[in-house]
Amino acid sequence: MRPFQTNFAFLAGTLPFMRMLGYHRKLMAENGITTVAVLGAGTMGNGIAHVFARAGYDVILRDIERRFLDRALETISKNLAREIKKGKIGEPEKTAALARLRPVTDIQALSAADFAIEAVPEQLELKLRVLQEADAVLRPGVVLASNTSSISITQLAAQTGRAENFIGMHFMNPVPVMALVEVIRGLATSDATFTTTMSLCEKLQKKAVAVNDAPGFVSNRVLLPMINEAAFAVMEGVAAPEAVDAVMKTGMNHPMGPLELADFIGLDVCVDILDVLYKGFGDSKYRACPLLRKYVAAGWLGKKSGRGFYKYSGC
Repeated sequence: MRPFQTNFAFLAGTLPFMRMLGYHRKLMAENGITTVAVLGAGTMGNGIAHVFARAGYDVILRDIERRFLDRALETISKNLAREIKKGKIGEPEKTAALARLRPVTDIQALSAADFAIEAVPEQLELKLRVLQEADAVLRPGVVLASNTSSISITQLAAQTGRAENFIGMHFMNPVPVMALVEVIRGLATSDATFTTTMSLCEKLQKKAVAVNDAPGFVSNRVLLPMINEAAFAVMEGVAAPEAVDAVMKTGMNHPMGPLELADFIGLDVCVDILDVLYKGFGDSKYRACPLLRKYVAAGWLGKKSGRGFYKYSGC
């Protein structure tokens, strides 16, 4: 038996299990989507897989190595357990959600998907390669979405054979907690694709906000310059990271300071997004702070590496 796969025979006939089955059938009847493929099992990918499985969809979670998938399944299990402790779900819902997850390394498995979403790192060449591989396997008419946080949806769509069925779904991290999804139409995205995607967001109990296709969309076009300027303030000796974050939290009522948030996002991801903004707009205000680049070069990527603007224990 693979990790976290469970035999449900003991649940058969119980009322909660029958209700879950009924909810799953309702999803099938409403939009014909029962199986969703998630490409990439990292932080965003496992979070997206989590919310789809919890909402009743069968999920094909694909990555290039089994160890990445095992780590993702462990993370999803822990996050579902956290939701149980908070009273958001019960133990049967956790068991059912984990059983809906199908970890695979074979790209051909995507042929069974009714909807697919790419969630690999924010690097254009990597995204294009993964999207083109998926495009070649997915059935005609199946929507292919990208979880890109800054790259042009029109540009990505043009490199596939399904531009009308291509769209952006920018989830926020951590996906199981954050309600927002930016939904971005490319130049060729059809009305049907847009409607289907907005409906999926609703079924995931997410707040879908439609935005136009421009570098960084809305969220990162506004957020990353703030993070970048905070890094410049540290580099120029204006204030220590703790002071910069304290000003924004105490004075501006932000739940996290910009440098804490940068560490949480990943400093490498911040630099990647800033590069997209700088290239897309040609405006020097989006030039990544040299201190950010220095930290990334040193391997100080933030919380995931144990050190960024702050040091983290247990990483």
